Amino acid sequence: MTKLVKDLMHPGVLTCKPDATLGQVATLLDQHQVHALFVTDRDGRIVGVISDFDLMTGEWLSSDPESLSTMRKLTASDIMTKPVDSIDASTPLPKAADLFIEKSVGRFLVMENEKPVGTISLSDFVASLSEKIKAKRDTVGDVMSDAILVCRGKTSVLSAARAMTSSGWRSVLVVDIRGKVLGVVSGHDLMSLVKNGVDEKKIVRDVMHPALTVDIHASLRQAADMLIQNHYHRLVVVDKEDPDAFPLGVISTFDIVAEMARPDSVWQK
Repeated sequence: MTKLVKDLMHPGVLTCKPDATLGQVATLLDQHQVHALFVTDRDGRIVGVISDFDLMTGEWLSSDPESLSTMRKLTASDIMTKPVDSIDASTPLPKAADLFIEKSVGRFLVMENEKPVGTISLSDFVASLSEKIKAKRDTVGDVMSDAILVCRGKTSVLSAARAMTSSGWRSVLVVDIRGKVLGVVSGHDLMSLVKNGVDEKKIVRDVMHPALTVDIHASLRQAADMLIQNHYHRLVVVDKEDPDAFPLGVISTFDIVAEMARPDSVWQK
């Protein structure tokens, strides 16, 4: 049975007022961790959409104090995109995918009975693809996160904290110029800095802790044992044939729990 847009969309619509400043829009985007807001008029009707790319334009144009002063006076209605691209909730997903490609947009406002009921974005399609991966739980490579957050040893602690916050990651791997893992910086490593204050010149080398590595072909039982025995939340995944090469990924307690929570997991049967 073909799925429809309403099966994949995010219900509800996040909005802002037309007179919202660019700073206020940025705050809302950050709070809700979304890429765009729909702009409504005083009667609550959607009249436009403002995205993070629109804000990037404002930031780019603020090249000097005079330009910055001008840009700070702009509101959502000044730089929003209109009209808003919309799609019916009953549209089959293959047709919706065609429309995304045809219009080259990042999102659609989803309509049902001529009323906005949600949004559907490229991210929703990406997430749906990941759900098609069949559950495997034999080795570390089956469960690990291929995407990793890394920084160099000379990176400032404040920059690392910002990267962790914006990405939603709880740690960052510290690597040298060749990609060899030097250590890991986690939220626990930063707690003393929250308590005692931080020197802006302090770098991640000053606060990182040693990384534990595990071979990509190791069993999940081996990885779980290492996590439990060492009271670690994550292991760096490497190829034992070339352990000093750039890491292949990370496996964490969250990855294992997420695997257990999958509908087709042995833990859910």
